[in-house]
Amino acid sequence: MKIAVAQFEPKDGDKRYNLSVIGTLTQKAVQNGAAVISFHEMSITAYTFTKGLSREEIFALAEKVPDGASTKKLLEISKELDIAILAGLVEIDNEKIYNTYVCVHKNKVVAKYRKLHPFINPHLTPGNTYEIFDLLGWKCGILICYDNNIIENVRANALLGAELIFAPHVTGCTPSAMPGRGYVEDKYWSNRQIDPVALRKEFNGPKGREWLMRWLPGRAYDNGLYYAFTNPIGYDGEHLKNGNSMILDPYGEVLSECHTFENDIALATITKDKLALSGGHRYKKARRPELYKEILGKDHESQTQPVWMREGAKT
Repeated sequence: MKIAVAQFEPKDGDKRYNLSVIGTLTQKAVQNGAAVISFHEMSITAYTFTKGLSREEIFALAEKVPDGASTKKLLEISKELDIAILAGLVEIDNEKIYNTYVCVHKNKVVAKYRKLHPFINPHLTPGNTYEIFDLLGWKCGILICYDNNIIENVRANALLGAELIFAPHVTGCTPSAMPGRGYVEDKYWSNRQIDPVALRKEFNGPKGREWLMRWLPGRAYDNGLYYAFTNPIGYDGEHLKNGNSMILDPYGEVLSECHTFENDIALATITKDKLALSGGHRYKKARRPELYKEILGKDHESQTQPVWMREGAKT
């Protein structure tokens, strides 16, 4: 199956614009033979700006799924271009709102997943279920951004049969306890046309791609599955993001990646032969759950908030 992962610079709260970019990049994917395209977290609404929204403001941004206008637009694009599309938005359901990611194909919403570890806005409700679904002959899962940092979530998807995980993010270029992490200054982005090397060093260094490479290949390798990672490029809210949307195979190898500073896609053909040949496939079969099922299942207080959102952190 040939898949595409996208990167683009969204506009805060401008659903019409963001959906227009989704339409343009989807058309590009179809022209290059892709059967599926995946976009980043909350790609329809934009993400970071929602941290300052009141309850009334973020509720006004939310839509029903599948009956909302944005999902209907995705279905329209999917039917017209004959391609599966995955994209993110703010969903409202029974007076609760969620960071939600949907997969549509032609006339149908194939999957809907709610982020398990939302933190960008206090009015978001966490999801409580994994979503394993069939897509064009592949068993797929979805984990949104921070959900991927908890390794148990990835293993759970793998044990439920996922062969491909869609991992929509808005990440990178923010402070962390890890040395070398931090924001990228605007001067690098503003000068990207005359000094692209300086910006690429920032985006590919420990603030961006180098950090991704510490863990992202391991998620694919340890679990013996493909990963479709997506991330915006440029500004999402007041934060610069490094893009680097990429497709990884079950060996942890990067098959394809976005390297431009523009709205763009990367494409790769994924094949099932690698699944059974991967180390992760063997490791899953070698497990001895009697050793650790009680350890992993112990009660625990979850704390998600990242360093850059804590009180007193610079933005």
